[in-house]
Amino acid sequence: MSEFFGSVWWLLVTLGLLVTFHEFGHYWVARRCGVKVLRFSIGFGKPIWSRMGRDGVEYAIGAIPLGGYVKFLDARESENPEAAAHEPGEYNAAPVGKRMLIAAAGPVFNIVFTIAAFWAMFVIGRPDFQPVIGTPQGLAAAAGLHAGDRILAVDGDRVDSWSTAMLDVAQAAMLRQDIALQVETAGSGATQTRILALSQLPHGVADDGKTFDAIGLQLQPPPAVVGGLSAGGAAALAGLHVDDRITAINNKPVGSFADLVKYVPELAAQDPHLHLTVQRGADTLGFDLTAEQHTQDGKSRWLIGIAPGNTHDALERYNPLRAVPAAFHETWKTTRTTLGMIGAMLTGAASTRNLSSVISIAQVANASAQMGMAWFLSFLAIISLSLGILNLLPIPMLDGGHLLYYLIEWVKGSPVSERTMIAGQYVGMAALAALMSLAFYNDILRLVSG
Repeated sequence: MSEFFGSVWWLLVTLGLLVTFHEFGHYWVARRCGVKVLRFSIGFGKPIWSRMGRDGVEYAIGAIPLGGYVKFLDARESENPEAAAHEPGEYNAAPVGKRMLIAAAGPVFNIVFTIAAFWAMFVIGRPDFQPVIGTPQGLAAAAGLHAGDRILAVDGDRVDSWSTAMLDVAQAAMLRQDIALQVETAGSGATQTRILALSQLPHGVADDGKTFDAIGLQLQPPPAVVGGLSAGGAAALAGLHVDDRITAINNKPVGSFADLVKYVPELAAQDPHLHLTVQRGADTLGFDLTAEQHTQDGKSRWLIGIAPGNTHDALERYNPLRAVPAAFHETWKTTRTTLGMIGAMLTGAASTRNLSSVISIAQVANASAQMGMAWFLSFLAIISLSLGILNLLPIPMLDGGHLLYYLIEWVKGSPVSERTMIAGQYVGMAALAALMSLAFYNDILRLVSG
């Protein structure tokens, strides 16, 4: 499947799951509050599929898969308002407290989905890398970090994987906030705290996608471990085995698989007869082989028939019981970060270039799905939480806007006027259109600047 079609497919899967769960929250609570549901739709626009359930609810799939809705019996939307107002289950006849519960149910169900997805992710186990630093540059070098240092915590939050550590660093970089890295130093094993001065990041690096280049943090490259051998290839014929670790080629030290990929064509171009030094268990062995020249797509390459192994050396996995508090902690941590980012963008402390549209969501959905179920669950959890938080913002047309209206009604003892609601709808539409336009602009700019 091509990247484009893969991105479209996984975007539909993501939106389908999260929108269904969100709208089911409204539907489920409304039914239990005695409100009559007329339609449960995933997607907007003209239905491409629908059927009437035994419960009298029309279930439909709309042509535009960017959301969904639950339609209640509402006298204001009925062709015969007087008759509808007296029907059992009419929405506006429900006490304001119940209407607030119905409005809040969608975002709450998104949060529940987030916790469940994080729990499943931890139970399955998310493969990752140990948070060990490669050769630091830029701000990382200025902070006193060294190759081989292991990151233990970021601003007091313990990290057990490279991705978790870099996510914390990236979020602080968006806010241009200095952070404290607690590290176990290479060699001595002593614990030290290094301050990464992200406030000194040059302006515009985030917009150019060069944030991590300026920070100068990179993962320690994985060792040159044989993960696979081509049948009849030079390495297999010479006697190498899977899991052998190549430490030198022609007596030139090899520290990583990237070194091996670099040195083989350089040395083979001078002489295809190569000598490999290999660590096999506790033994150090030597192998002589002859590199082979292959032509692909008009380009000639020297190969020895070795493929890299699974270089993941960390696994974030807990038993089902231990995964419960871990899921709640991850949900709270992500919530705190998301709210902080929204606040920073509103105050101008963070760039609005951080906004992304469905284009970025589709790309990340496809990439995370290719990385495995645990990574896709992590992605779903983050997007679900973002959807829940977004819908709680006090913007008319969103659930938070409805909650604001109901709160005003509860305080003043009467609903807000229809004129106020219509004006709010226009304001909400304008605000959402502006946000969506900016997000699409950011994504298109990223694609063009590539």
